Order: sequence, then C-alpha cells, then structure tokens
Amino acid sequence: MIFKDKTVIVTGGSEGVGAAAARLFAEAGANLMLVARNRKNLEAIAAELRDKARVAIFPMDVSDADSCTDLIKKTLFEFGRIDVLVNNAGFHARGNVESVTADDLARTIDVNLRAPIMLMRLVLPHVRENGGGAIINVASLAGRTPVPGSAAYSASKFGLRAFTFSLAEEIRDSGIKLAVVSPGPIATQFILDDIDKTSDLTFSQPMSSAEEVAQVILDLCGNNQREQAIPAMSGVLTTLAYLMPWLGRALRPALERKGNRVKKELKAKARAARSENGSEKLAARRGEMRAAG
Repeated sequence: MIFKDKTVIVTGGSEGVGAAAARLFAEAGANLMLVARNRKNLEAIAAELRDKARVAIFPMDVSDADSCTDLIKKTLFEFGRIDVLVNNAGFHARGNVESVTADDLARTIDVNLRAPIMLMRLVLPHVRENGGGAIINVASLAGRTPVPGSAAYSASKFGLRAFTFSLAEEIRDSGIKLAVVSPGPIATQFILDDIDKTSDLTFSQPMSSAEEVAQVILDLCGNNQREQAIPAMSGVLTTLAYLMPWLGRALRPALERKGNRVKKELKAKARAARSENGSEKLAARRGEMRAAG
C-alpha cells in the first residue's frame, strides 16, 4: 500500500508499538492522527515527526464513545480523509479474576474490544468513500489460546480477532483490508513496568521489539494476510495449545520454569541499569558541585 498523503489514525500512538508505527508511517509520507491519554507524550512524538509528515494529536480515552466521534471529526477537519486505522491502544489488569477489581475487568473489555469496535464502525464510511484502505487491529497471542492470570485480556483479544474476521467477510468486496497482528511479549513498558504481575508463561516466549511489530502493521496494510503472529513459532505453539488443551497443560510447567528464568534475568538487568544510571547522576552532580566551588 502506498501511504503518501494518506491519513492514518494510530491509537496508543504516544509510545511503544504505536509510536514505532507512527515513525514508519511518517517515513512513508502519511498524514498522522496520534491518539493517547497522555498529552505530553503525544506532543513529544508529534514534535519528533513533524519534519517528516503532517501530524495532529488527539488526547482522549478510547473507551469514551463521544471522544471517538470527536476524533473522527477532528481527523477529517485536519486532513480531509481517513485511509488507515490502527487500533493499538490496550489495557491489561493482570492477575487471577478474583484478585482483579470489577472495574478493571470491565475496562479491559472497554479498551481492548469495545473501543476498537466503535472506531471501526465510525471510520468505515470514510475509508470506503476513498475507494479502500486498511484497518489493522493489534491483538495478542493471548487471543489465540487461553492464558491463566489474563482471563479478561485473553477474552478481549479473542473477541477482537473474531470481530475483525467477521467484519472482513461482511465488507470483503469493499477494497478495505482488515487484519490482525498477534504478538507475544513485546519489549515495551506495557510489560516491563508490570513485570512482577506478568505471568511466567508470558516470558517463556521470545520477546519482539516495538519496531518489529510496527513493521508487521505496515506490511498487513498491503499484503494478503488476514493475521500474522509474531514470533511465528509462538503462533504455532498457541494454535496447538488451543486445538489440544491437554498439550498446553502438559507443556505449561516447563514453559513457566523457562519464563521464570527469563523474568529474573530481565529484573536483574533493570536493577543494573538503574544502578548505573544512579551512579552517573551522582558523578554528574559531584562534578557540578566541584565546578561551582
């Protein structure tokens, strides 16, 4: 797909996969509407990209229906068209169902499933009007097989995949491409800031970078694939575990032991990085004091 002068909406566009995708779309010449809750982070990524592309921002909570409507109006006002929607914003309250609040369970469904459905419904007429485009939804390997400790998240990603595939059948002659990227763990703060609550099973799979997932998003806009799992072998494993639950249960203890080792290594690296950063700051402060004296 040629992105030059096309308009792309990216939710969760201020950091991680969303920011990485924004950078790639900007390099390809697209107009960008970046969406997230944090205005400061949005302004930072917009400032970074404005020498490459036209960029507008819209701070909002994607689970708010009125804000979704306003987003579409704002995008059309800024750019006059909508060609691509990337539903990337996500929420994950980790833990067993009984330990997660009812509000957090509901918010998981609202952000990960209800919001993308609303946005897809709102952009469809505008993408159709332009003769075609793409809607790419960021799901998860957790949406391909049940994940203990992530029941609501897993359900929301299962639902997002099912809705995407069903809608693709409804509009298959429209020229609008619908597809899903289903990543395993991604080396972003979405997981790393919540590492203690993230299941050992999650870390048993290779971690992808935000840039790798972003490239898949761009590729899916123009190829014939309906879904791409990343890493590919993790996609095969989750499919097998879904089709043969007994196999998933049999493999789980070994996978959890592997994931626990990886988690400990990541935490050790994070502690070392914090210590090194603290030492650098202390040395810089001492240098300032000597210069001032």
